[in-house]
Amino acid sequence: MTNPLLENNVLPAFSEIKPEHVEPALNQVLEQAKQTVENLLKHQDQPTWQSLVLPMEALDATIDKVWSPVSHLNSVMNSDELRVAYNACLPKLSQFGTELGQNEDLYKAYNALATSPVYEQLDIAQKKVIDNALRDFRLSGVELSQTDRDKFKQISQQLTELTAKFEENLMDATHAWKKHITDEALLSGLPDSTKAMAAQFAQRDELEGWLFTLDFPSYMPVMSYADDRVFREEMYTAFATKASDQGPHAGQWDNTEIMADILKLRHELAQLIGFANHAERSLATKMAQSPRQVLDFLSDLADRSKPIAEREFTELKVYAKEQNPEISELEAWDVTYYAEKLRQQRYSISQEELKPYFPENKVVSGLFGVVNRLYGLDIKERNDMDVWHKDVRFFDIFDGKGELRGQFYLDLYARNHKRGGAWMDECHVRRQTEAGIQTPVAFLTCNFSEPLGDKPALFSHDEVTTLFHEFGHGLHHMLTKIHHAGVSGINGVAWDAVELPSQFMENWAWEREALDLISGHFETGEVLPQDLFDKMIAARNFQSAMIMVRQLEFSLFDFRLHLEFNPEQENQVDKILAEVRDQVAVVKPPKFNRFAHSFSHIFAGGYAAGYYSYKWAEVLSADAFSKFEENGIFDRATGLAFLESILEQGGSREPMELFIEFRGREPEIDALLRHSGIAA
Repeated sequence: MTNPLLENNVLPAFSEIKPEHVEPALNQVLEQAKQTVENLLKHQDQPTWQSLVLPMEALDATIDKVWSPVSHLNSVMNSDELRVAYNACLPKLSQFGTELGQNEDLYKAYNALATSPVYEQLDIAQKKVIDNALRDFRLSGVELSQTDRDKFKQISQQLTELTAKFEENLMDATHAWKKHITDEALLSGLPDSTKAMAAQFAQRDELEGWLFTLDFPSYMPVMSYADDRVFREEMYTAFATKASDQGPHAGQWDNTEIMADILKLRHELAQLIGFANHAERSLATKMAQSPRQVLDFLSDLADRSKPIAEREFTELKVYAKEQNPEISELEAWDVTYYAEKLRQQRYSISQEELKPYFPENKVVSGLFGVVNRLYGLDIKERNDMDVWHKDVRFFDIFDGKGELRGQFYLDLYARNHKRGGAWMDECHVRRQTEAGIQTPVAFLTCNFSEPLGDKPALFSHDEVTTLFHEFGHGLHHMLTKIHHAGVSGINGVAWDAVELPSQFMENWAWEREALDLISGHFETGEVLPQDLFDKMIAARNFQSAMIMVRQLEFSLFDFRLHLEFNPEQENQVDKILAEVRDQVAVVKPPKFNRFAHSFSHIFAGGYAAGYYSYKWAEVLSADAFSKFEENGIFDRATGLAFLESILEQGGSREPMELFIEFRGREPEIDALLRHSGIAA
């Protein structure tokens, strides 16, 4: 029987990949990889780029070719069988990665190359690949004693398994809870589109009435519009206690112990390789120079934002009391509801009103139009590709000369067996192969509202902004001109700069000239009317300080948790979260809230002691965009400068150097404060 994961397809044959293919394919490539490394090291008396780095890059690519589609399917088409196969492979991958990182002979070969005359003749990107490799060897414990190396390997393996389990618990808890409603009176206040979606969900489960889930397109409208306070409270409670010891499924998919174990092991691992804690270890690959610098940056933003956030929250409480004198205390499940009512009263606008102007095809083609005007790129859809679900689309990106620059899969709607959130992931990276340059390919994944009945999918403006954000990541990955996998696209980019291109793209979702491209009423084709645009802009910074302090709460909690972790103390998650909330939060959630239990960015993603990156990179992105505000938002020369300085150079140079090349100076915080409405 042939194994589709091992066939020489240019792109994965998703329809043919079965769970039983996964483990045999991975076993085979890992075995070959070990053999390759062994053979390679026999011929490294005087290592060169060609004799050492290129074969190692090819080896990584062979493993990625098998694992990338499997890992992706596990996120977007999860099943019990696939999960078993995926989990069986994690320890093998972890062990292989650690053994490679601790291979002394390999480390010596890279070191020999770095200190040889050959190194001086390499280009900047090649030198960066070698420098990063040496840093990563040290971070993998190559310089430890054998006993400590074994310990490192064991901890790494446990961490890989625990973070996967965290994500699984979250997915299971999210999809286990459903609210079935047969009394239409409970739906008072909900928009027709939300009711239609809930009716569609109920039909699918062969039920009468309406069905609500904890997926964001179902959850958020209830919190924003449902008049029934008990319904909101029930939904909030289920959402805020996912995968925890509280709420309707208390203890069933509980992440409490897993979080404690993850923190303990990260701390141990950091100390093993000479760092005081995981926060310091995390900064070894980031722009920020020290924990103090990160904390000062976040505290400075908090000091500027909190007084305004407190004012905004007081306004909201007064307004809610006017609307409903019986409310003695504004609870967490009331905040979004009354905020939406206040926004509508003040600006006469709601997300719901904007939706008809953002049908999927208009938004997607308009986004491509924006990219064309900025960078001269053409994006064309293809219908002959093998995809994992009927709703997935595939596109090619061409430059002005007709050269293929990148390709991407687009998977837009929320569904069962798909993890929540939105993300960009790599299918292929750009690199030099024997056959030529490999085209970079991206997975772009969102969880938006699906089409209802015979209407197209209609997006909220928040969803439009999310799509622009993920597409910014995608462009960073696909438009790179660097041929060396280790620093091509997003690879090798300091993690606190990686959000620059994504947050930067969001700006166009707010510009009149761009909105004329991305909006068009699904029935009439009319672009977003000027009066709606004016209201949207007026409401843009509504409660922006409250949103700012919420992001700072997440960032400070994450950073302090990894900085101050003490294995001797119990329950530090709750303790530190409470302290951070005292410092920055204006909305205090109820005691049963278990936000941390679903904070997968830091417990299952790459953002541990790095969630601050969103705010850090927002300073860069706001300042970068201010150059377009000066020169014109579609100024081609500025667009090409951004393309050449930031997007094309990937991780080949330090982000600060690239930023200065584009902006002519170091970043300033003013643009962020202005865009957030926190400074005039």
